Amino acid sequence: MTEKNLLMLFVRNPELGKVKTRLAASVGPETALDIYLHLLRHTRDITQHLPLDKVVYYSEKVEQNDLWPAQHYHKKLQYPEGDLGEKMKKAFEAAFAEGYTSVVIIGSDCPQLTPEIINQAFEELKTHEVVIGPALDGGYYLLGMKRLYRDFFQDKRWSTEHVFPDTIADIERLHLSHTLLPYLSDVDELEDLQENWPELG
Repeated sequence: MTEKNLLMLFVRNPELGKVKTRLAASVGPETALDIYLHLLRHTRDITQHLPLDKVVYYSEKVEQNDLWPAQHYHKKLQYPEGDLGEKMKKAFEAAFAEGYTSVVIIGSDCPQLTPEIINQAFEELKTHEVVIGPALDGGYYLLGMKRLYRDFFQDKRWSTEHVFPDTIADIERLHLSHTLLPYLSDVDELEDLQENWPELG
């Protein structure tokens, strides 16, 4: 069977007061928006030249003339109902229904993410059923699989330190072969910002 890879990017529309709200409590909404735009540009810069299909899933509305060039990215709207897990599950469902054989999802919160790590994720999916990139805060910055496992998206305490360990528990309970990518840091709090971008902190 021919391999068909898809990278899905989950992003928020960069609107004042609606992004990086935990960070905004420390630095204010304007600075939080500026930081989020930095993160979006970083995510674009590391993904736009990867030789695979890519789709940007927007939180509120699809933007046409923005920092995601249409020649490199398909554009879709996240499923409107439910929590983050439901939205991600629907995106994976759509990808596999379109015939993709390896599907990876990332967010836009990880300034340490590189093209090499994303390529590694797809390489690992050649020999494993699941690949996961753990974040230091207890979540994950990347999740990849070769078929849909609904359990990964159900009964999760999203945006908490429980997401990664609970997902690993699902993987082990389902007896799936998996591999971990390097632990990286997301930017959600002021401390994360000072670690990753001291000049902005």
